[in-house]
Amino acid sequence: MSNLIVHGGTPLAGRIVPSANKNAVLPILCATLLTREPVRLHGVPDITDVKKILDVFRSLGSSVEMDAKSRVLNLHHRDTHFDAARDRLPEEMRSSIMLVPGLLARFCSARIEDDVTGCTLGVREIDPHVEVFQRFGASVERQPDGLVLAVPARLQANDHWTDYASVTTTENFVLCAALASGRSTLMNAASEPHVQEFCAFLKLLGAQIEGLGTSRLTIHGVERLGGGEFTFAEDFHEIVTFLALGAITGGRVEVKNSTPEQFPLIDRTFAKFGVQIIHENGWSRSVTNGPLKVKEPFTRNILQKVEAAPWPYLPVDLLPIFVALGVKAEGSVMFWNKIYDGAMGWTSELSKFGAHAFLSDPHRMVTFGGKPLHAAEVESPYIIRVAIALLMVAASIPGKSVIRNATPIRRAHPQFVENICTLGARIEWVDSE
Repeated sequence: MSNLIVHGGTPLAGRIVPSANKNAVLPILCATLLTREPVRLHGVPDITDVKKILDVFRSLGSSVEMDAKSRVLNLHHRDTHFDAARDRLPEEMRSSIMLVPGLLARFCSARIEDDVTGCTLGVREIDPHVEVFQRFGASVERQPDGLVLAVPARLQANDHWTDYASVTTTENFVLCAALASGRSTLMNAASEPHVQEFCAFLKLLGAQIEGLGTSRLTIHGVERLGGGEFTFAEDFHEIVTFLALGAITGGRVEVKNSTPEQFPLIDRTFAKFGVQIIHENGWSRSVTNGPLKVKEPFTRNILQKVEAAPWPYLPVDLLPIFVALGVKAEGSVMFWNKIYDGAMGWTSELSKFGAHAFLSDPHRMVTFGGKPLHAAEVESPYIIRVAIALLMVAASIPGKSVIRNATPIRRAHPQFVENICTLGARIEWVDSE
């Protein structure tokens, strides 16, 4: 594990170009298994989860050529092989479950390891994914170290209505349906920007997908997919994070943003903390007029609130970023995570900075902002955006703070600390003993 040393109190300023979205990159990497033709990807981030997926491809005989400097990746799965009894998929990485559809389509077998996990965001069940695979004709056998799946031949098209709008379940359905025989329809599909980017990539390869950006997807299965060349868009998580860093430190940060049409609700959420977001000429910047202050609701006797749920709600992954603003801004805000239970249980770490935050229940937190804050040593749970939120608070406070176990940041954001330092921050990685 690694710690971050943060010397805070410096207003951050400058221009920055975000990396690609991990939540688009990983499913697209898994989707390349569906084709035997060469694929070239531009803007692939140098993060640990990408490296794990590429290591799996190499172990299965795929051709992998990654230029870390240009971030160009060439993949060719022509000579790929798989044996469910011998080959293993990555553990400690939730996205590895999206390798299953490609393996079923190519080799009629796949496996799900017992330890398929990700960030510690409460219980994240695999049952919805297993149900999707079964609906496409897969049998499932439980073995001591995981589940083994098999199909007798080609995947069979079907119609499905999910219990909730799960991103990964939606992506697994689309991956299965792309090469299945017939037309498949998914109701209650997730529609996040990274899901739309993932579907756009599959369409580039020849998949027939209708309904992008909606909760109803229709996929007409094709015999085979081709190759292609694809460039990733900027990660809206990073865009928001850099804008928030500018606001919380009282600086002026501009971020490259080619998709401002995805930001109206995010912009309104920033406005609840006294932050104006301006989009001009492909760049976005945050503007504050003095110290952050929570906007009072017109309805009497209620708290300002930020609710996060599946898109088109405010994305849950961004909630900790706004919690950091809530700690800093004068006024009170109720934050509501409508998806994950147990993802808000880091108020004790905020209190070490002198912040006043109250955990109402496993889904809701109230911040009483504007309190005097001081540098501190805190410990991050294994949640990417929480580690970043703690870093944000530390960056806004004069003095030396330590964010222990900040390693999750590296799972999603390449050169994240180095990029912040170009804006004037004094932050460094230190390996823990």
